[in-house]
Amino acid sequence: MDSFCFSPSDFVYITLNPHFLLLLFIQLLIRVLFRLSLVAMSSNGSSISEKPKGVESDSSPGPIKPIGTPHVSSNHSIGDLHSKRDKGEASVTSGLTKLSGKTAISSGVLIGVPMSKNPNGKNPYRAIIHSTKAGVSSGVRGKSAVSSRVRGKAIVSAEVVAFKDVKYGPHDGELRFRLIHFWEARNVVSKVLIGLEMLLIDQEETVSQGFIPAGRIDTYLPHMRAGGLYRLNSFFGSHNKNLYRVAEPSFTVTFSSTSVLSDLTDSPVCFLEDRFRIHGYEEFDAACDLRGDLYDYVGHIKLVNGQVLSDSLMLDDAEIASSRRVLLHVQTHDGPVMKLYLWDKAASDFSEKFKASGGTARVVLVTTLNPKRFGGALALSSMTPSRVFLDKDVQTTEEYLTWMNANLSVANRVNADVVTKTETMTIGELLFYIQQEDAKVAWFECIATVADVVHGSSWYYIGCGVCHTKATKGPTTLMCKKCGKPDIVGVPQYLAKISVYDNEDQASFVLLGDAGHELSGRKASELVASYFEANENVEDDHLVPVPQALIDTIGQTRKFIVKVSDHNLTGKTQALTVTKVLTPEDQEAEAQGTLQNGVADGDPSTCAGIVKRAADKVEAEDPKRARCG
Repeated sequence: MDSFCFSPSDFVYITLNPHFLLLLFIQLLIRVLFRLSLVAMSSNGSSISEKPKGVESDSSPGPIKPIGTPHVSSNHSIGDLHSKRDKGEASVTSGLTKLSGKTAISSGVLIGVPMSKNPNGKNPYRAIIHSTKAGVSSGVRGKSAVSSRVRGKAIVSAEVVAFKDVKYGPHDGELRFRLIHFWEARNVVSKVLIGLEMLLIDQEETVSQGFIPAGRIDTYLPHMRAGGLYRLNSFFGSHNKNLYRVAEPSFTVTFSSTSVLSDLTDSPVCFLEDRFRIHGYEEFDAACDLRGDLYDYVGHIKLVNGQVLSDSLMLDDAEIASSRRVLLHVQTHDGPVMKLYLWDKAASDFSEKFKASGGTARVVLVTTLNPKRFGGALALSSMTPSRVFLDKDVQTTEEYLTWMNANLSVANRVNADVVTKTETMTIGELLFYIQQEDAKVAWFECIATVADVVHGSSWYYIGCGVCHTKATKGPTTLMCKKCGKPDIVGVPQYLAKISVYDNEDQASFVLLGDAGHELSGRKASELVASYFEANENVEDDHLVPVPQALIDTIGQTRKFIVKVSDHNLTGKTQALTVTKVLTPEDQEAEAQGTLQNGVADGDPSTCAGIVKRAADKVEAEDPKRARCG
């Protein structure tokens, strides 16, 4: 403010002027208030010369300019901190400098850069970058949206974790592994999909089990392939199951909602293609029926569905699809011969590979086998995660093939008593087998005594004269759905229900097709025709009573070949279908003939030939009244 300029002679006049006094008072008051405001600001620790945090103070005073860019760590270089944008927006470059230290930015991990927030609290300028050594790639997250916990924060992979170091609970570390195999896990009873199970191997050659819950399968499965290398950030270590384990670690790697799966490229560490847990006869025998760990088997093939290996051996795809199994007799070196049951996918995989080899494959390796004892004999059964390898598929089979070619005299030595040993079960063992969770459709031998023949229902059905399938009654003719013929000749076939018993238990058997003829000695068509000849006045749909030939079988002890069908496993019926009947003398003679020929064509346990063909014609069911058309 300027000073007052006036002469001494004018002082008295001016000071006596009221207007001058008012102006002087106002100027003094302004100066006092201004000084007081400076004192107040100084007492609060503030200074009008300071600038907002994050902006360097200039040495010379000047006006304060608002900066929209927040404080950024010196580890990152994000363009010019003083660059301007309208409305205070921040300027961000598209690249980040590499972080110092051993760890690098993980593939597929969200990396956010905090920006100024808009009035509603949301940040519209997040930078999401997926970085790998090879370049930019998209990782797979368990959630489609960015979690609020990590929004605006840079997520950097932690130290790589080995499978042996996985414990129970959440993990933020990174796993690196090869995906060996994966398969669906379903409820045994309801068949509802539970999740996706996996077999993984890490850089330390440790094999572990992985699991993806059903709700997250669609997120990860499209990006997965067997044999691929992956890295997984953020996962949960859950307890491994006690029954039917496929790996040794006590904890399973479970994909959580925050898991990030991405490809592992240019890894300096080599990962094994696979790793097997081979067991021999003694180890399987010790673990039999314990439902514990599932181990692998390697050996050479003796028989395929009861047939000796030869260049002319052909596998029937229709038969395999119907029975859902392939039965192998296998042997490791000069050890005991065992039965190896391949079910469902394992059976079809074996068939495809065996045909691709031209029928010359001799060595087989099957993973994750369940050892069972049927009729006192040890047998191996494939499970859902089982895989099949032949001859030169993997190093293990190739090494065994090399040994076999160098020891043909040992490998070709056949213990016929073991190879052709029938699989006999008591009635109690049959009923127990049906109740097992992993029970499959199968055929068994059972020695039992006929207690009674069920009356009051039809003991036969009218079947197609060609395929013996149950005929369908049309308006004026009989039709066969299987043959596709609208007019067929109907032939009576056995479908008789009998009650049997052994030393401890009793059950209901249904004599199917030729099995009734083998038990009674008379064909069903002969017995039905004889009845109608003796009773000309009865109608064609008259219920023919149980013939005396069947009643005479009461008290006889026979060896029955029975089929455990889907109807038994699902609880629709408890009656077991009989597909063949043998006397003990006939069985002994048949076994002797098999030993002499070196071929198990007549081995009932293989269900080859007539046994399976008869079982395929009519499923076991409660006897119903059959009428002639």
